[in-house]
Amino acid sequence: MKFFAPLLFVALPVFAQGLSLSEKESKPVMGALKKEPSYTREMVLGNILKGALENMHLANKTINDELSKAAFKLYLERIDFGKQFLTQDDVSALKSYETRMDDELTSGRLTILESTATLMNKRIPQVEKWIDELLSKPLDYNKKETIESDPEKRVFSKNETELKAHWAKILKYDVMGRLADLKEERDQDPAKAQEEKKKNKKNKKKSSADGEDLKKLSEKQLEEKARKKTAESYKKILQRLKDERPGDKLEKFYNSIARVYDPHTNYLIPDEKEDFDIDMTGKLEGIGAILREDGSYIKVERVVPGSASWKTKELDAEDTILKVGQGKEEPVDVVDMPLRDAVKLIRGKKDSEVRLTIKKPNGLIKTVPIIRDVVEIEESYVKGSILESNGGKNKIGYITLPKFYRDFNDRNGRNCTDDIRKELVRMKKENVQGLIFDLRNNGGGALEDARMISGLFIDKGPIVQVKASGSVEVLADNDAGIEFDKPMIVLINRFSASASEIVAAALQDYGRALVVGGEFSHGKGTVQLVVDLDNYVSPIAKSYSPLGALKITIQKFYRVNGSSTQYKGVTPDIVLPDPYAHLESGEQFLKHSIPWSKVKPVAFKAWPKKIEIKKLSNNSKKRVDSNPRFKRMNETLAWYQQRKKSTIKDLSMDAFMKERKELKERSDAMEKEEESKAFAVKSLDSIKEAVAQEKFDEFSKGLRLDPVVEESLNLISDML
Repeated sequence: MKFFAPLLFVALPVFAQGLSLSEKESKPVMGALKKEPSYTREMVLGNILKGALENMHLANKTINDELSKAAFKLYLERIDFGKQFLTQDDVSALKSYETRMDDELTSGRLTILESTATLMNKRIPQVEKWIDELLSKPLDYNKKETIESDPEKRVFSKNETELKAHWAKILKYDVMGRLADLKEERDQDPAKAQEEKKKNKKNKKKSSADGEDLKKLSEKQLEEKARKKTAESYKKILQRLKDERPGDKLEKFYNSIARVYDPHTNYLIPDEKEDFDIDMTGKLEGIGAILREDGSYIKVERVVPGSASWKTKELDAEDTILKVGQGKEEPVDVVDMPLRDAVKLIRGKKDSEVRLTIKKPNGLIKTVPIIRDVVEIEESYVKGSILESNGGKNKIGYITLPKFYRDFNDRNGRNCTDDIRKELVRMKKENVQGLIFDLRNNGGGALEDARMISGLFIDKGPIVQVKASGSVEVLADNDAGIEFDKPMIVLINRFSASASEIVAAALQDYGRALVVGGEFSHGKGTVQLVVDLDNYVSPIAKSYSPLGALKITIQKFYRVNGSSTQYKGVTPDIVLPDPYAHLESGEQFLKHSIPWSKVKPVAFKAWPKKIEIKKLSNNSKKRVDSNPRFKRMNETLAWYQQRKKSTIKDLSMDAFMKERKELKERSDAMEKEEESKAFAVKSLDSIKEAVAQEKFDEFSKGLRLDPVVEESLNLISDML
């Protein structure tokens, strides 16, 4: 099955480049519609999607009543993830569609959308009235009551009375957060307030009080202000729901079916298709963050190195974006907003400011001002340096690869394989004794470079196996010769995906490198193809174009030992404490993800110098157990894990402020960690400009603050 080509991307979360299907695999997907004289656009699109999913997807699932049941569950989540609008009676009314979504797909008569609209058109005005009523007077912040903060643990309200009571709690929790912000700003230390004022002026950011002197406001006026802001915020959310376009509703229906196949298969509507593109050359005007939808929320999938977001050092993967503000304008809530609409608010011209109100995975809410810019491609490239310890006697090379980049529009363009080769040549001139290859937070990229980079560290042999529905294809390094033959460590974490996992797995299977990091890598071991659906329209139905595109999973990766990287990811030889361990990030946490599997292993020649993993692990454990930084990290992770389990929130102001204070203390403590004095970071370049020196100093500081890098140096020393 020849879907594979050098242009194939293996990156998260979507792919910019679509590959044309070979004639061999271009199966008819229109069926009986080729001669049907009275079809509609929805009928045409539905049948093309059905044919493409059933004939091309790796999972070989049939769209029938069973699949319809799973799609119905996803559809309910897409229309009311927070269980804030529908009652149990409403859900029961929609239940009749549970086994009919497959029929509606092919008939084009999407009555489920009409039924949903009828229910939502009733509930939205009702909720608006409740908001006006509930926020028209001061709230009782001493009342003993709680709210379940996890939508998946909540159940739909039995009736309207129960739904209104739930809204009263939602609004109270939000008002308490706004009131706490106002009080903190009012009570801020004068010196700190002045410093914050200067910072805001520099970033063109206004305070939460809109320039108002909070010290002049009474407690009663502050509370009233918090209620007013909350009401305005929710009114905007409800207005967006009322203004939802027909295309948004269609997208929810089609993707409820597509996502049953796997989390990376989805339908892209025509007029917004470009919003999902990722430019592998790295040039992007905006904030430089890849986003994804997660129920009612929009989350950061990853931050593009060198981008405006990356420069702030405040936006991270798994952050939830709650609001988006333009310069001095009032921020807009993006909860329940379609991803593409939120992206339009976030994107903008270079040098303009956007302010993101984000919620950290630990619950901390903060506003991050970002000056939009063109991504600085240099920061996306390979970066090499030398880590010196023991008075400069020990010299270990360090290479970090943010993504597997390659300019496919220019054969002579820059690519990560050549850049790594150059760094290795420079390091050998410095007589480094070993190498730390950092693939943490690398979401993937060009498959060709995953194959070629692996080949820099072995003589020759198979690197990865690729399987579609038929035979298995082996991709190998056929170039004899080794660019670097000294001891080597590969660092990974749960954000290392696709191409990163291919390299880590290959070097681990060969016994060429010691793989070190968090409990597992992401587990993204599949390949997606972007299909232009207009290519499958019958000539008599061309008037319905454009139909959009389908990103569909067509292949799966397997290691040379026969095990897939899908779902399970790569397990490190030595597991170290991971600051992201409390996050449910990875293929194993996604609904309908493709399961792990095996194929036959292929023959390969293992690295002759055996790595004594057990001995290295024992030594490492002793150091980690006695390392105060790892100890504090584990304590903080345990606190986060416990807090994550405690999803029932106390709605009294005292309890709210107590939790908020503890959260801030934890967050501040992590930011005050001291840099390691066990090693120094030396640049491979001759730095002359002040800006370049500032960037290197920041890079160097980050490495010395990272206990994983320090322990990796210790492991390399043990290997030597």
